[in-house]
Amino acid sequence: MSKVLLFFCLLTLSISLQARPLTLYAASSMTNAIEEIARQYEARYGQKVITSFAASSSLARQIAAGAPADLFISANTRWMQFLADKKAIQPNTNKPLLKNRLALIRSEYAKQPVSLATLADQLGDERLALANPDHVPAGIYARQALENSGQWPSLAPHLALGQNVRATLLLVERGEAPYGIVYNTDARQSTKLSQIELIPDTLHEPIVYPVALLLQPLPEAMQLYQFLFSSEASAIFNRYGFQPIKANPSHAE
Repeated sequence: MSKVLLFFCLLTLSISLQARPLTLYAASSMTNAIEEIARQYEARYGQKVITSFAASSSLARQIAAGAPADLFISANTRWMQFLADKKAIQPNTNKPLLKNRLALIRSEYAKQPVSLATLADQLGDERLALANPDHVPAGIYARQALENSGQWPSLAPHLALGQNVRATLLLVERGEAPYGIVYNTDARQSTKLSQIELIPDTLHEPIVYPVALLLQPLPEAMQLYQFLFSSEASAIFNRYGFQPIKANPSHAE
């Protein structure tokens, strides 16, 4: 009788472990693409993926404080390095996954076209929407572009700061700020903009999204990690405007 009971206990434990979902933390700019990839993964492998999106800085701090994630995708290498320094990720899985571009955007409520060269003059007493450049990657890249184009000193007092890039886009969509700087991928998904102008990528450091497994992920997390580098996932990333980086995730052991 005890052997039968032990068998059913082990069987129940096995089913329970198999049913546990994977948890993926990703930068807010990846929301639509990652949600679609998570659905594709679930359909193929039968395991649910729980996603959490916010500024990379916020997610990295949550992970460092013990948040139960299996994978993390940051919108820059700095916050991934922050976790590496705290020994919160498996360093051999820290690999570049995607590239992105910055875009200067104009609200549909703003009448005058804008360019990076004329931004300071055209803004006047209005505000420029920017993700917080103190810690949010989109804002850090934007500040670099404005500094290197000579616009930062005149624009810095006229910023409307978003807590992440999606919140920044919303400020422009609502007309609370006539212009803003966000990722090209976010701008492309909006139907409430009258202008999207790519910012030269020579004005800021490369926009690279690294991915890594956390220190103690579920065993199946490696399968999801490898799926992110698959041709199926790359096609989805491409459709949303990201530029997949060719890598060999099988080298992560």
